[in-house]
Amino acid sequence: MVKCTARRPSGRTGSHHRLPGGSASTLAATRLPAVNDAQPTAPPRPRTLDPLELGFTPRKQVPWLAPLLLLSTGVRTLLAILFGAYLDKRELQNALPGRIYRQPGIDGELWLDYVADLGDGFDATYSVAYLLGQPELDVDGRRLPRGQVLVMGGDQVYPTASGAAYEDRCKGPYQAALPSPPASGPRPTLFAIAGNHDWYDGLTAFLRLFARRKNGEIGGWRTEQNRSYFATELPAGWWLFGIDEQFGAYLDDPQLIYFEEAARQLGPDDRVVLVVPAPTWVKAVDNPEAYDAVDYFIRTVIVPTGARVPVIIAGDLHHYARYANAERQLVTCGGGGAYLYPTHKLPGRISVPPPDTLARRASRSLPYDLAGTYPEPERSRRFSWGILRRLPLRNPGFAVMLGLLHTLLMLPMVGVVHRNGASETRLFSIPLAIMVLVTLAGAVLFAKPPSASGKRHVRQWLLGVAHGLAHVGLAVLGTWAWLQLPLVDWPWPLPVVAAAVVYGPIVGYAASLLVATYLLVAGSLGANLNELFAGQGIEDAKSFLRIHIAADGTMTIYPIAVDRVCRGWRANPEGTPDSPWVVPTDPLTARLAEPPVVIR
Repeated sequence: MVKCTARRPSGRTGSHHRLPGGSASTLAATRLPAVNDAQPTAPPRPRTLDPLELGFTPRKQVPWLAPLLLLSTGVRTLLAILFGAYLDKRELQNALPGRIYRQPGIDGELWLDYVADLGDGFDATYSVAYLLGQPELDVDGRRLPRGQVLVMGGDQVYPTASGAAYEDRCKGPYQAALPSPPASGPRPTLFAIAGNHDWYDGLTAFLRLFARRKNGEIGGWRTEQNRSYFATELPAGWWLFGIDEQFGAYLDDPQLIYFEEAARQLGPDDRVVLVVPAPTWVKAVDNPEAYDAVDYFIRTVIVPTGARVPVIIAGDLHHYARYANAERQLVTCGGGGAYLYPTHKLPGRISVPPPDTLARRASRSLPYDLAGTYPEPERSRRFSWGILRRLPLRNPGFAVMLGLLHTLLMLPMVGVVHRNGASETRLFSIPLAIMVLVTLAGAVLFAKPPSASGKRHVRQWLLGVAHGLAHVGLAVLGTWAWLQLPLVDWPWPLPVVAAAVVYGPIVGYAASLLVATYLLVAGSLGANLNELFAGQGIEDAKSFLRIHIAADGTMTIYPIAVDRVCRGWRANPEGTPDSPWVVPTDPLTARLAEPPVVIR
């Protein structure tokens, strides 16, 4: 068990704060040697946690159920799906150098870190970044040195990509965790692939941050890649391939040409760690086409060389899970900072590729068993019950939206029942049928959004209809209660004003409890799991991977679990240039999520 608590340095220590959870080149097939760049001038160390001194603004968690965010994210998702081919910059990347990289390690050994889904609230994101930046971790009695390579596996920013969002939610926290290159040893290298949230601006901000032509760096980490994908030779016959699927649609020709060139250096004794944006092996359970792009890449690029792919790693789902058989480990590790995603509904066994895929030349389907998860299924199930308490309190904007919807539903019901001939009664009696249809349609779409991939099961239709009818029932009950009050007989427009001021907040809270109850029931049936946990915004239970390649070729994967993130921080102005700018005041501990996974 590693325990990272801040030691008070000599001299001034800074203030204590509790931050808010706030010309064209052809493909170059030459291997680039690892370089230990000259140490750049260290940036001035902040003496306080003021954003003007830090150079970025620590952000709160993304409020995923906020109405405006739901609308803007939905629009961006729809535009990305409809016009993604027009925004796709991967074809243009063919004009950028297509280098193949080399990370030889030290004395034939290499340590490598992997983190994904990291660009959310500061407390969770920086807790993981702080641990990744430490020279070593003492985890359950094992001394694990910092990775000489750091791989970011996608969704480096939330909710949508922009320069400012990357600065505050990704680059800033990681620079604060390791401000300058280590005083001793080689400078660590950072590689990144793009997740769906990185793609929402067509990859513009991602390329600016991670694929600069020269002098690219994020704090003490050097960025080398020139494209949104990369191939890196590691020690002892290991290789690291990171691919860009662009919403899982397809692999573009320039990318395939790049990896085909890299694969010419592979032989039968080589092994490849494949890094992909999403665990399509799990998503293929409901959407058999989800794994097709990964399977195509393996069987057309890697298999002809005789090399093996014993490990595939992905993020996207915000937990740790490992499926395994005798040939391959399929690892999901998306615990870098985003809200927790459940593990208790993961299938115990999957077939990869799925036997019902339409791909005509798919690889032979093999079974994989669920070998490890974090958090544990029992703890994940307990987390789900927190929706009843967390949803109304953590999502006030969502409650306001529900209050407005129910007020607009109640008023026409009153107009139908309480007929007094007034013009305002006729006004609100007209849209009643429309409001009921809107409520039912919204509930059905909520059960399975149109943009969501996978099959729409009968249970989702039934859950959606039942959820909509429950809201109509709540509106009928609210109408009855409203009619018992004298407010309904007040002169126009006082009843409408009173409904907005009195009825709206009360029914909004009641409706949010109804939605929470629906999510709990639907989650138990395997539906709306993302909304069940997004509505809670659980920051704890984070995870990342620390991987060791020994000189004899043995790979050991250490899945690191962080049960509770730190929520108290202070500036560290007197530290060494490579020590963190911000250190924890609360205990920050880490442990192994499961025993180390050894691959020989």
